[in-house]
Amino acid sequence: MILIIGSINMDLVLRTPRMPLPGETLAGAGFMTIPGGKGANQAVACARLSVAGTPVAMVACLGDDAFGRQLRQSLRDNGVDDGGIRDIAGQSTGIASILVDDLAQNSIVLAAGANGCVTPEQVEQARPLIEAASIVLLQLEIPMAAVVRAVELAHALGKTVVLNPAPAAALPDGLLEKIDYLVLNEIEAAMLAGQNPSVVALDIAALAERLRGLGARNVVVTLGQHGVYGDFAKGGQGHVPARAVQAVDTTAAGDTFIGGFIGALAKGSDEFDAIAWGQAAAAISVTRVGAQTSIPSRDEIRL
Repeated sequence: MILIIGSINMDLVLRTPRMPLPGETLAGAGFMTIPGGKGANQAVACARLSVAGTPVAMVACLGDDAFGRQLRQSLRDNGVDDGGIRDIAGQSTGIASILVDDLAQNSIVLAAGANGCVTPEQVEQARPLIEAASIVLLQLEIPMAAVVRAVELAHALGKTVVLNPAPAAALPDGLLEKIDYLVLNEIEAAMLAGQNPSVVALDIAALAERLRGLGARNVVVTLGQHGVYGDFAKGGQGHVPARAVQAVDTTAAGDTFIGGFIGALAKGSDEFDAIAWGQAAAAISVTRVGAQTSIPSRDEIRL
């Protein structure tokens, strides 16, 4: 089983010709509400892209509201076990306000809502799910204390621990040493490695090597249209170019890649084959609008 411990949001998506300047009002081209949240996106991606029959479950919190009910049903409809998801009375479900411009780039503002209610105690109570899992996947849209406890427990139980450190944040000392796969973009990689992410030409290989030196067993750096770089404990390092597609919306492309990558690892694929599977899925996702609405199924992937 693949277990995701993370966030669930309702995405409020507005198309815009370009990003507005401070104080500027623009006419948008359309508005949608779409299931999202990095944790839920990755859970749905794992469910859609893993080998048929691979169980996927989630530990999270939802608000006691209409968005929460919609999002829970969406996860169920995608085959994600929602038994580890709590409804929090009096709390709103998390939302993400997303602007998507004509170049398919996005700008996102989060309101954590119930995502901020995930606690180390809830993680402890989810121990049976962690024990049943082979892979435990986390992000940083829930409180760090819950992430730390989940990493510690999963690592102690001998599970493969995957961390997508997004949104970027400083990690507690020693946490990277418990991470089997660190999957992140180049900005997040630079920040965790202690470098200036605004440098025009980042040395991705050096960043990955630095992160492995800080404790991460394997490092995968996503580079958008420029592909993916992997540095693995078994000795393989290298860059895999991205597929050329006409992007319309990059929302959840990284989450789709992670779901494909983890889904392939779960069936025993080689790490570079898993990268190729994740990239193929992400290439399809950017040609579609929205977060979970853009994630393809395994039957759509052609390597």
